[in-house]
Amino acid sequence: MQLALVVGTVVATVKDDKMVGVPFMALRDLDLDNKPTGGSIIASDPIGVNRGEVVLYSKGSSARQTEMTRDRPNDAVICGIVDQWEVGGETKYTK
Repeated sequence: MQLALVVGTVVATVKDDKMVGVPFMALRDLDLDNKPTGGSIIASDPIGVNRGEVVLYSKGSSARQTEMTRDRPNDAVICGIVDQWEVGGETKYTK
């Protein structure tokens, strides 16, 4: 899993039939110090996140393990909203 900031939504009106009803969010990758890494990704959103939230996401075959994404052509999925994290006893992020 990776940390990311939700920076926007993605709308695709024409897509594979298996992806109809699956919302997409634009994510910006974060490092453990809560700084952008320069990476970004589009991920499906089975949990209903909002712009500005920090999330955990999975890529690859793990992205097809949720109820919404099972057996769909999906490569990234949001799997949790982060409340807090700490590194070496120092809090790096609190919601």
